[in-house]
Amino acid sequence: MEKLERELMLLTRHQVLARRERDPERLERSAYLLLSRIDTQGPMSIGQLAEAFGLDTSTVNRQTAALLRCGLAERVADPDGGMARKLRITAEGGHRLAGDREVNRSCLARVVADWSPAEVRELEDVLVRLNRSAEALEGRHWPRPEEDGARAACHPPRASRETAAPAP
Repeated sequence: MEKLERELMLLTRHQVLARRERDPERLERSAYLLLSRIDTQGPMSIGQLAEAFGLDTSTVNRQTAALLRCGLAERVADPDGGMARKLRITAEGGHRLAGDREVNRSCLARVVADWSPAEVRELEDVLVRLNRSAEALEGRHWPRPEEDGARAACHPPRASRETAAPAP
C-alpha cells in the first residue's frame, strides 16, 4: 500500500495534467467537477449535488453561486416536476467544460504518447475499477456516460437563459 499511496499522491501533483494555475480561462477544480457531474447526470438540485459529493449544502451553495455568477450554470424548474429548482449547464458552461476536457485529454495524450493502445486501455480499466471500489465504500456512485441510464453530454438550449439570482 505504501507504493500505491505514493504514486497516487505523485499523480495529483503533476502539472502537465492540471494547468489551471497558468491559464485563467480554465475552470477552477470545483467548477469543473460540478459541471462534469451535471453534464453526466442532467439538471441537479443543490441537495443532490451535496449528496453526490458528500459535502455540506452550504459549501455546494457557495460553489454553485459562483457558477451562476459566471454564467456557467442556470437555475431551471425541475424537469421531473419536483418543487426544487435545479442547476443546468448553460451554453457557455458547456463550451468551457468541453474546452477544459480537450486540454486535459491533450495533456494526457502527451503523457502516454509512447504507450500502446492496449496499455492505455489497461490503465483505464484499472482506474475505473479503483474509482468504482472507492465509490462503493463511500456509497456515492459517479454515473458514467457509457452506463445504461446515464445521460449523454448535456447540450442546453442556446436561445433562452432562465437565470435566477445566485443563491446567497
